[in-house]
Amino acid sequence: MQFDRRGFLKITGLTLLGLSAKPGWEVFSKMDQPEPSPTAETLAKIRWAMVVDLKKCWSAKEGCRDCIDACHRIHNVPNLGTVKEEIKWVWTEPYEKVFPEHEFELTGEEYQHQPVLLLCNQCDDPPCVKYCPTRATWRREDGIVMMDFHRCIGCRYCMAGCPYGSRSFNWRDPRSFIKNINLEYPTRVRGVVEKCNFCVERLAQNKIPACVEACKEKALVFGDLKDPKSEIREALKFKTIYQRQPELGTKPKVYYIL
Repeated sequence: MQFDRRGFLKITGLTLLGLSAKPGWEVFSKMDQPEPSPTAETLAKIRWAMVVDLKKCWSAKEGCRDCIDACHRIHNVPNLGTVKEEIKWVWTEPYEKVFPEHEFELTGEEYQHQPVLLLCNQCDDPPCVKYCPTRATWRREDGIVMMDFHRCIGCRYCMAGCPYGSRSFNWRDPRSFIKNINLEYPTRVRGVVEKCNFCVERLAQNKIPACVEACKEKALVFGDLKDPKSEIREALKFKTIYQRQPELGTKPKVYYIL
C-alpha cells in the first residue's frame, strides 16, 4: 500500500486527534457547565404575577422612586429628559387615570390623586403579541411577555395594540443618555420598542424583580400564582382586588389591592 504526502498528513492528524481526545475530555469535564434553560414544560407549571399594595405604597415618603430607579438602573433605561420621548418600564400615574371606572366611588375620594405604580401587565391574552408582525414580542409559558430587540423593526403595532401604554419607543439612540451602563443587560438602539419583562434575567438566577427588592415599604409582592402556599396567594386573600381594564379580556397579572 502506498501513501501520498496528503494521505500521510491526514492519517497522522486523525491519529493525534484520537490520542488527545481523552485528555481533552477530562479537561472539559472539570469545567463548570452552564445551567440548562428551562423547558416549556417547566415554565408552564409557573404563572408569575405581581401585587401592588396601594396603601403601603402611599405610606412611603412623597416622591419615593426606589422601585423605579432600581428597575431603570439595571435595565439601562435612558432618561431623555422629555415626556414626549420618555422611556419607561415602571412609572406612576394618578389613581383617577389608572382606574377611571372608580371615579365616582364615594369610598375612594381620598385616593383620586394618589400615584399608582404601573408596569407591563404580563397579560394572559396580550394583544401586543397578536399585532407584532415579526414575532419580536411573544408570551412565554410562564406568562411573561418578552421582547426580542433584534427582531423589532420599530413598526409600533404592539404599542398601538397595548391598551395600558406599557411600551416605549426609542426615537433616539438611548445609549448616550445612560449615565452608568450595566454591562450585564443589553442596551437598545434607536427604533426599538422596549418594556418591563418582570426581570426575567433575575428570575433565571432565583432572584426577585429589582423593583420588589428595592421597595422599603414591602408594597410589592411577586410570586407564582399556581403555588397555593406562595406569598402572592396569601397577599390576595380576603382583599379588594383591582385590575386595569379587566373588561378588555386581556387578563392582566398585575393586581392592585386596597
